[in-house]
Amino acid sequence: MHVLITGGAGFLGSHLCEYLLGKGHRITVMDNLLTGSASNLVHLQGPDFAFIQYDVRNYLHIEGDLDFVLHFASPASPFDYLKYPIETLTVGSQGTQNALGLAKAKDAGFLIASTSEVYGDPATHPQTEDYWGNVNPIGIRGVYDEAKRYAEAMTMAYHRYHQVDTRIVRIFNTFGPRMRKNDGRAVPTFINQAMAGEDITVFGDGSQTRSFGYVSDLVAGIYALMLSDEHEPVNIGNPEEMTVKEMAELIVQLTGSKSRLIFQDLPEDDPQIRQPNIDKAARVLGWKPEVPVRDGLVKTIEWFMEAHGDTTAS
Repeated sequence: MHVLITGGAGFLGSHLCEYLLGKGHRITVMDNLLTGSASNLVHLQGPDFAFIQYDVRNYLHIEGDLDFVLHFASPASPFDYLKYPIETLTVGSQGTQNALGLAKAKDAGFLIASTSEVYGDPATHPQTEDYWGNVNPIGIRGVYDEAKRYAEAMTMAYHRYHQVDTRIVRIFNTFGPRMRKNDGRAVPTFINQAMAGEDITVFGDGSQTRSFGYVSDLVAGIYALMLSDEHEPVNIGNPEEMTVKEMAELIVQLTGSKSRLIFQDLPEDDPQIRQPNIDKAARVLGWKPEVPVRDGLVKTIEWFMEAHGDTTAS
């Protein structure tokens, strides 16, 4: 297949490129590099790979045949979408419509990278795909939450009205190599603070829960969804729930750091619980995560040490 990946220079997008190239597909990446990095793609250069620096909020056109559009373009960390709120909203709205229009014009399949953030601060636990969410549309996180909820609605509209062959993946917290050092998410922040022997900054009392999955499991789930006939949302994530404090303590242990945990005020609308129900993914895709959190963290810490230097205080 010839697959277009918008946002393919980002953390998740670059791993998806690598996975699809390994499956023998031809990849075109489109990214304006607002939060992505061309350095994530250097090792992928070859005859089956092309990169176009372009903003998907503008009119989209690709020469020749196209089999699938994977729409991953969007700031994804709180640090990024709070810095770029308008860009986040417009790539989720106009960018999604442009990507869907291209898929329609090329008679191509389409997959939107949605998020567990559509559930907001959930009132049900764990979260199933039929839960409609508890989101503050005018809160500071609303720019990302509502952009993704709108993108899902637009995707289903194109499926129902234009018969575009669509997929929706709801991605839960994912970590792995090539995360940006300063992207503001918990795992890279904790790793870099631990490596430097700095205090580990935990928001609130650290009792809020997340379900962290390793990136190789995520891309395998996305590929399985691509190849399926499922048009409604599917959760892809690790159902192993842990507190943010437990994650920080585990990273301190694995890095051999002597960093101590300090606690800061909880950000506005920060979810208290987050855990996917993945029964649908197991039933429809035959998918479940395979990499234990601890093993994934070891690989991720090794990458950060190689990329940024082993500065662990011992």
